[in-house]
Amino acid sequence: MTGHSDRWAELTCGQAGEDYAQRFARLAESGHDVHGEASFCTALLTPSSRVLDAGCGTGRIAIRLTELGHRCTGVDVDASMLAVARREAPTQEWLLGDLARLDSLGLEPDFDLVLAAGNVIPLLAPGTEATVVRHLAAALRPGGLLVTGMGLDAAHLPLPEPTVTLPEFDRWCTEAGLTLRERYATWSGDPYTEGCGYAVSVHGLPTT
Repeated sequence: MTGHSDRWAELTCGQAGEDYAQRFARLAESGHDVHGEASFCTALLTPSSRVLDAGCGTGRIAIRLTELGHRCTGVDVDASMLAVARREAPTQEWLLGDLARLDSLGLEPDFDLVLAAGNVIPLLAPGTEATVVRHLAAALRPGGLLVTGMGLDAAHLPLPEPTVTLPEFDRWCTEAGLTLRERYATWSGDPYTEGCGYAVSVHGLPTT
């Protein structure tokens, strides 16, 4: 482990899996589109792309991406969340691991896209953010994409105040060899403007 508790663990004590899954089940039953992230990523990918869902939680996005024809691996540090993912999709690859030690999992750096949705970056252990971004970038093939979604204010976070600013995040990405390609305010592709409370960012590695 990193020696620091991540903010997600402090919020949930590692017991959120079933409640989290039920929350999205209720949203789906009420007619909400719960596949916005998967649809967004699929629009960036060619068929049968390799995807790493970093901080995959209960597997909602990775399972949908697999249904859409992609090859997905999910990684999460929360065993209660992975238990749901393994129950829902037992044949998919689910790895228990700390993103700050992603390099210890032996993954080949051949992913077309790495996804960190659901406020993964703001909920990391304090001080590990740059390391995590570096590991996520290292998992990509040349030309691969890092796609992230994160709240930038208390209204879009399960926290009283934001933990990451976009300039900080973009700096970590630049240090990891990534370049900002696109930025939106929602997974539906609404334009991002200064002061938006949420950002969906697409960063890419050079092709060579």
